[in-house]
Amino acid sequence: MPRGFAVPAAALLASTGLLASTALLAAVPASAATYGASRAADVCFWTASGQHGSSWCYTPPGYTDVPEFLHDKAASFRSNADTAVYAIDWGRGTCYARLIRAHDLADNWPWGARLDGVADTMMGCEVG
Repeated sequence: MPRGFAVPAAALLASTGLLASTALLAAVPASAATYGASRAADVCFWTASGQHGSSWCYTPPGYTDVPEFLHDKAASFRSNADTAVYAIDWGRGTCYARLIRAHDLADNWPWGARLDGVADTMMGCEVG
């Protein structure tokens, strides 16, 4: 009877996790959001005023939820996009959209305390 080759459970789990992570990364469209440095078409949000703190960037088109660390906690933003985008707030039973104009910025952005997602359309939301 031929002998099989044994793989330690930890190695199997590690490689499975790596494969799953790789598959998830491959499934994310190129227009999805990024962490860290901004690119020419990005709209970036920061957790502190003056574009400081932890950051996250959205690249149009489409809708993207903001990451948990920024959810309802954006204090500033800068748009490097050539198009307008909308900050989205999923309210009770409805949603609200706030226009972010092309190449706009805010060092102290009160509306960021409502930020849930970003889109290139109003998503049928009320003006907020």
